[in-house]
Amino acid sequence: MSSSCFGLGRVLVIVAAALVSVPSTGPEAWGPPGVQYGQLGETVVLLCPGVTLGTLVSWHRADGHALLGTARSELGLGQRELVLEQADSKDEGTYICQSQDGGTRGSVTLQLGYPPSRPMVSCRASDYENFSCSWSPSRVSGLPTRYIASYRKKIILGTERGRPALSADPWPCLPELPGAARCVVHGSEFWSQYRINVTEVNPLGASARLLDVSMQSILRPDPPQGLRVEPIPGAPRRLLVSWAYPNSWPLQPHFLLKFRLQYRPVRHLTWSMVEPAGLEEVITDAVAGLPHVVRVSARDFLDAGTWSDWSEEAWGTPSPALTAFGPSTRPSERPSETETLTQMQTQVQAQTEMKPERQVLPRPSLQPDSQPLTDHRDPLEQVAVVASLGVFSFVGLAAGALALLLWLKLRANRKGAAPKPGFLASMVQVKTMPVAQIL
Repeated sequence: MSSSCFGLGRVLVIVAAALVSVPSTGPEAWGPPGVQYGQLGETVVLLCPGVTLGTLVSWHRADGHALLGTARSELGLGQRELVLEQADSKDEGTYICQSQDGGTRGSVTLQLGYPPSRPMVSCRASDYENFSCSWSPSRVSGLPTRYIASYRKKIILGTERGRPALSADPWPCLPELPGAARCVVHGSEFWSQYRINVTEVNPLGASARLLDVSMQSILRPDPPQGLRVEPIPGAPRRLLVSWAYPNSWPLQPHFLLKFRLQYRPVRHLTWSMVEPAGLEEVITDAVAGLPHVVRVSARDFLDAGTWSDWSEEAWGTPSPALTAFGPSTRPSERPSETETLTQMQTQVQAQTEMKPERQVLPRPSLQPDSQPLTDHRDPLEQVAVVASLGVFSFVGLAAGALALLLWLKLRANRKGAAPKPGFLASMVQVKTMPVAQIL
């Protein structure tokens, strides 16, 4: 009884292995004809092509290695299958089968690997109108592999149990190039959410990865472009830095970018960082005479998503300071006092030789000069003085006129008013009595 159960279990294992490791013959064939795929570490059943059931078949390797007689290979039911238990990489190769009567001969190429695993998927939006998703295998299967990507939009209206519902039909997310591990969703909505489905398929099965994304969380602009670093003439500690928006970012007034700028001298390892308000910034603490490295990154103005990668580095050196001898004259190039005196003596001697006669300077004239003295003041200063005098004159006239009007009004009020009673007007008049009566 036990032997019969053991035999039945062995038959089931062989049948299941045959179903898993059948050769690819359909329109979606994974490889050339005659290739059969199997899983490493599992039982693999090879079928001899073109041989009917019950025909005795002999197997051998194309490289001459022995098959039967080992612990992991035997003939299956019907004597036309070759069963390989716990197949490993040494079992890969071409197998030749032939009927014992010599009438039929065929070959099978075995390739081993692993079933597909859930791929690793990440999505990113370089602007607020499109986003892309890329994927990579979480485990190398060793077999031909394909990926199928699709997406659905989450609908906020008509939610069930507090969760947003998905759109009815999935939309394909087509790769940019055939075989590329990246696809782009065009015309997406910035305030919407999407569910991405990336399925890895190989001859041994399929495995899918679902990822929910929102445009606000995956937004990451491309680095700014056109970074330039220019010196400012006469400013030995200043540099003018300018840049431009990335070409992938649409210029709209409602979706702007903010920037951060890092810079350092070439001899320093620590970066200094500022956040400019526009597309240019003046560095005011540069080290005079040293080249500086500058880079810039961008982010959505409302802090959606994350910062972009740093742009390509640009270099610039501050302009040298201006001196009293001109911008191109160095202190070491100044003429010495001895050389200056020698040059002056040479010039005087040359003038004396050319003009031997002594020149008599004209005496100053005692007659008064009829021309007026020239005013050497700045014209702008003269205009300012005249304007100030005019303003003060106008204010003075206005104040005088106002004071005169107030005085005339007060005077008119005094003439038209009744005279005020005296201090003793309210007292009762008393009749005068003679002095004798009083005494």
